Amino acid sequence: MISYGRAVLDLADELLDAYADVFSAPPWNEDEETIRQFADRLQADVRRPGFRTAFTQSPAGVDGFATAWLTQRPFPEGRGYPQVTAQLGPDRVRDLLVGALEIDELAVRAHARGTGTGRALLTEITADAPQHRAWLLTSRLAQDTVATYRRLGWHEVPALPGTETNVVVFLSPNHPGRPN
Repeated sequence: MISYGRAVLDLADELLDAYADVFSAPPWNEDEETIRQFADRLQADVRRPGFRTAFTQSPAGVDGFATAWLTQRPFPEGRGYPQVTAQLGPDRVRDLLVGALEIDELAVRAHARGTGTGRALLTEITADAPQHRAWLLTSRLAQDTVATYRRLGWHEVPALPGTETNVVVFLSPNHPGRPN
């Protein structure tokens, strides 16, 4: 199911529970403060242009979710964005990422992994991405996550020589700027 804008706040507690379950485990190992920050970010993120959430539910609650929005100009400067700009350069950031759908979070609980939940969430949340342009970033240290995105057809954007960090930028399978 997909939800646009503030309507997702009706599920905020369930999303926070799923987020905590997924991101408190390795390789993320997020602490209580970082998990609480997700709840605060969600309250602000719902106001971003193009914000949407895709989620799956079962009798146990939210099994997985993804959040996304349209990347605005100027390119953001907080969180991992400076590393993205350093690795790709401002021209590729502008051409590949600005105006595209940015997948901010993808969380799938352990019991739902290997069932196609992650693929379904990514497919649903990117279905109406502008000109099929969607992107995400993750940590190179999360090797299983990186392998999953590759297996799902996402394309890693190569870093400029000498700029590689622990951040990996992926373009969606149908992104017109994906590497060949």
